[in-house]
Parts: sequence; structure tokens; C-alpha cells
Amino acid sequence: MSGAGKTTAARRVADRLGLPFHELDVLALGPGWSVAPDLVDQVKRITTGPSWVFDSWGYPAVRDLMWQSADTILWLDYPARVVMPRLIGRSVARTAKRTELFGGNRETVREWLRPEHPVWSAAASMRARRAYLFDRTTGSVHCRTVRFTSPGEFERWYERLP
Repeated sequence: MSGAGKTTAARRVADRLGLPFHELDVLALGPGWSVAPDLVDQVKRITTGPSWVFDSWGYPAVRDLMWQSADTILWLDYPARVVMPRLIGRSVARTAKRTELFGGNRETVREWLRPEHPVWSAAASMRARRAYLFDRTTGSVHCRTVRFTSPGEFERWYERLP
């Protein structure tokens, strides 16, 4: 879920384990929030490598590819009371500062009016995403899922990494 801390957590885990880190939004998003035409090829190239860390559950075009290639899923399944304040604060700051994001995109006041804006999308889809991820992770017998229900739980796990 946007705002859970996926990118920060994935980057930290990759650094700790000495693995290549890939921010999926950087690969996926082009100008005007468009999906990069070579996204599938990029993800195929990365996931055929011996090791890698992505920070996302995947865009629909690459989700199955990523999940079939993964050996471990770290699921930051935090409650709305954790995720939403983070997400709102981040989006407000990005809008106010006109921060350039992936593909040269920026969050704007106008973007806030669209249902696809991360804040509204997260609020509307949190339960459905949680149900999807629960079904998907319990059905992925080829890989291990580590589910965290609070930031503290993730931190305790992270501190035990080699």
C-alpha cells in the first residue's frame, strides 16, 4: 500500500543483504503517469538475475512475472491509522514543494481531485488490496511470505538480519 514504507524498507533490506534494489515506480512510470513501454522487458531482465529486491507488489503487466520469480515476499500490512497519515503527509509535501517524481511527474492540486490520486486510491482500495494479497501470498507455495502488521514488527525482524 502506498505510504506503508515499502521503498524505504526494501532499500534497507537490499543494503543490509548486499542485493540489487529496484524501485518499480522508477522503471514503470513515464511522462503523464504513463506506463513505460519497456517495463515488462526491464522486469524480465532483472528477475532472471540471481538476486534482486523490488519495492512493490507489481503493476498488473509484471505482477505474475515478479511473483513467480520471487523466493520471499515481505508484506507491510499496516493498518490505515499508520498508512494514511504517512501518505497524506507525503502527498501534501510533494504537492506544496512541487517535487519531481518518477518520469518527471509531479503531484498537483489538480491531481488531488482525481480518484487515482494515491491518497484516494489507498483509501478506496485498502481492504480489497489486503484481501488480494492475503489470497495471493497464501497461494504462493513456491515462496515464503513474511507479514508485518506494524512498523515495530518490521524493525525487530530487520535487526535480526545478518
